[in-house]
Parts: sequence; structure tokens; C-alpha cells
Amino acid sequence: MAIESIQFQTGTNLVMACHITGVYDVNRNMTLADDAYDLVKDWAESVAAANLQGVIFHNNFSDVTCRSFENENIRFIKVAQDPQFNPNVFRYFVYRDFLQQHMKQIEGVFITDVTDVVLVKNPFTDALYLNNPNALFCGDEPKTLHNDWMLAHSENLRNNISDFATYESTYATETLLNCGIIGGTSTLFLDFLEQLCIIHQEANRNNTTAYTGDMGAFNYLVRTQFQQQVIHGAPVNTVFKAYENDRTDCWFRHK
Repeated sequence: MAIESIQFQTGTNLVMACHITGVYDVNRNMTLADDAYDLVKDWAESVAAANLQGVIFHNNFSDVTCRSFENENIRFIKVAQDPQFNPNVFRYFVYRDFLQQHMKQIEGVFITDVTDVVLVKNPFTDALYLNNPNALFCGDEPKTLHNDWMLAHSENLRNNISDFATYESTYATETLLNCGIIGGTSTLFLDFLEQLCIIHQEANRNNTTAYTGDMGAFNYLVRTQFQQQVIHGAPVNTVFKAYENDRTDCWFRHK
């Protein structure tokens, strides 16, 4: 897809998020307001406070809103939602295409949810990140892959990926990984995104179930292709949905 290009300095570390409105959100059971900057304000301010570069891809922020809140750290890029995919899935195609365009400039990258994630510490200067250039970093949850929600969430993928049920059985007791926070060096991360988009293109397009499939595809790809490279949990993320607002030892806070 055609995405506006941005000039970055070579070696830039980038944090990206996607905010799509006007489409029913099956996770929140609502349609988000089109031009409500408050929904992304905490994310944007946390990235800017760390003096990192951040990009918010959106489809319905007004030009006035973008001009008002854009600064030397935070940029807004408008994209057109592809109706073949729900917003949770569509974002990966946006990230893939944008990163492909900017590979010569971007050194490291994180993609995160935008309305319930904030950056707490710069991950790109942390020893864990620097000492593991081949690692895929991500969030997680205090539960295992085998749980009722994931079984329901993955129905469409199970019906379209031949070895999906085998993967579910093999990794049933592994920690549930959360795609609300994912990152790594740009070369590794682009490889990851390209593989993830193939899964969604081939097995999760026009998904008519009540679930998005993003968590299912993410866990499937990481566990089957990046199992030896994945690093998750603290210090990448605080405990999911524990609302640890005073915690400062992790890179990101996820609710």
C-alpha cells in the first residue's frame, strides 16, 4: 500500500502504533470516536518523554488534530483501512510496508497497542536489548496458551492452517504471548512482519468470526518460528492488566 514516507536519521530507533476508528472493535464491543486524541495522548507523551521517534498511523484524525499534536518526536500518518482485515490485523500490513520503505534508516523498532500501552523506559538502551540483537521481544500474560479465550479466538486459524491444532497441543503449557508489545532490530523484525502478514493473507482474510485472530497468529508464528529467539515478560512489560502504574523497571506498561 502507498504510505507517506518520513525522513529519519540513519540509525533511528522507532516506536509505531496504529489507531483505526469507524470500524466496530470486537475487543471493546464498540466503535471508537474518530478524532479523540485523548485515546492516544498517554502513548504519544510517553514516547516523546523518552526522546524517541514515534509514528501513529490513523484513518480519522483531523488535520487540525495532527498539526496540534505533531512534534519533533511524534508524527501522524493517515492510512486507508483495508476492509478485508479487521484493524487488529490490518496494522501489521501498515507496519510491514512502512518498515520496508525505511529499512536504511531504522535500526530498531517496537510496535505497540496505542490506547492501553505506555513507554516507561527506553528499551533500545537497555543491556538486555543491546546484548540480544537476534531476539524478538514481546509482551505476555500471566496464563498459558491453552485457555478458553484463545481456543475461541483461534477458530478461524485452526480451520485454515493445517498444523495449527498440533501447534496448540505442543505449546499448550507455554506462556501466552501478547502482541500488544513487539520489537527487535529492524532486519529481524521485518522478517517477522513479512511472515506474519503471509499468515493473515492466507489464513485470516475476511474473518467472519467474533474474534480478530491477531493473538492466535502471533503466538503461532513466534512459537513455531522464533521460539529460540523470543524474550518476553519483565523487563519488556509489566504484568498485563495488573495496572502497575507506579512500576518503573519495565520498558512498557500494558494496562
